[in-house]
Amino acid sequence: MFNSFLKSLSILKKFLFINLIVFIIILIFTIVYLKSIQPSLIKDKTANHIQIIDNTINHINRLKIKFNEDNIRKFLFSTRFLFQNLDRVIIFNSEFNLIGDTDTLDLDPRSFSQKLNVIEMDIASNNLKKENKKKEILKKDKQASLSDILVNYANSPKFGKSYTFTQESYEQFLLTTIKNVNDGKNNIGYLVITESANDIRAAINERKIFIIRTAIVAAVVILIFSFVLNRYFLRPIKNLVNYTKLIKAKSKQKTNIEAIKNRNDELGILSNSLDEMTSELHKRINTAKNYSTDLVHEIRNPLASLKSASEIISETDKQEQRNKLIKIISHDVERIERLITDYSQMLKDEAAITTEKMKKLDLKEITSSVVDDYNNVYNSKRGINIQLKTNGSNGYFVLGIENRIEQIIANLLDNSISFSKDNKKIYVDLNKDQNNNIILKVIDEGVGFKEKDTKKVFKRFYSNRPEKFGEHTGLGLNIVKNLVDLHNGVITATNSKDDKGAIIEITFPSINLS
Repeated sequence: MFNSFLKSLSILKKFLFINLIVFIIILIFTIVYLKSIQPSLIKDKTANHIQIIDNTINHINRLKIKFNEDNIRKFLFSTRFLFQNLDRVIIFNSEFNLIGDTDTLDLDPRSFSQKLNVIEMDIASNNLKKENKKKEILKKDKQASLSDILVNYANSPKFGKSYTFTQESYEQFLLTTIKNVNDGKNNIGYLVITESANDIRAAINERKIFIIRTAIVAAVVILIFSFVLNRYFLRPIKNLVNYTKLIKAKSKQKTNIEAIKNRNDELGILSNSLDEMTSELHKRINTAKNYSTDLVHEIRNPLASLKSASEIISETDKQEQRNKLIKIISHDVERIERLITDYSQMLKDEAAITTEKMKKLDLKEITSSVVDDYNNVYNSKRGINIQLKTNGSNGYFVLGIENRIEQIIANLLDNSISFSKDNKKIYVDLNKDQNNNIILKVIDEGVGFKEKDTKKVFKRFYSNRPEKFGEHTGLGLNIVKNLVDLHNGVITATNSKDDKGAIIEITFPSINLS
């Protein structure tokens, strides 16, 4: 249940919720700590009280002090050193009657309290009288309350042991400890000592203030961090999520991904990568759609020809006409088969390119290998001679995919051979321009291009077909163009100066050899 609740929250809400739980846990531990620290501090002072009381009782028993006002008064005078740092010492007899109180004795206040070391002498007499009256009233109230406590103490199981209690007012925090005085046989009275414990309250208040300030600072820091987290991280991530949802829904709704793309951090890189990936995906979808549309269009022509030829062949009796129709059907079937084969290979190449990595290649070495392979086939078959020319320079290095470079050269040679007559020559020229770019030219002695705008020859399914049109699909130069673009190159097509033959020129960018 809790896990499902957490999963339903956003990242910011999860962050705040977890911090709230941490705050509650810290608050619980703080309350426990504050509740435990006061008894601990009181216990330390109580131990001192018990020691003083025990010493005082020992003195009373040793000196055999009688519990009456005169003897107790003399005793308090003679043993006042025992009561240093105490605010008040009160002694009762066994009948709970007050027989000694340091507040009523003419003793040096320093013997009972270090805090009474300064006496203001310049206070008006009227004010002194008022204060004294208030003190008398307070003393009577305290005495009355002490009597009640002593009665309860005498009748409780704690009788015979020290008993400590606290009295807290707006101005002070008093710690009082009482114990009965036993002469060895009977209980002869009670000893009560009182000490101001404002330092305990001050220590607790100091800790409370520290904890509260720490909590406020932590809360402010968390709120600031949450604001920064939400504005600069979570909101852009949410926009990216919305962007992916819009892509999935094929929505044309605008997003603010452009603002995220301008960032120089990882989110900017991620948004740029996501946008480029989406653009590439749309490009591939459009390309596949266009390929399919063009393929269907190209197949319709030979299919229409096949349909017409098949209808006519069944109606004619002339062998010569039947042979001509059979030849047409054979050419159309061959063209459909080549269209499907080339189209299938092109799609495979498109998919493979995305997984292949480019590396530094020697274009001269690759070109020489392909030229040798084609010479071995077409020199003996049709007498076509392919010659490789270079200017003698070394290091025709390009950044590319080796089998794709081979495919570019092979497709250009196939195209030149298909438009060339037997016993002709094809020249492959390899050079560098003034910018150290590598120039690859394939020059043939064929029919050349009839088009004024030679850019058309690189369009998909475009073909200036010779008589055996079944040998061409119009995909060869288009594939070459796509592969050249992949290698950041430029391809152009022109006719020779005497219009006898075609020239295909490719410029590959130079690369740093270091």
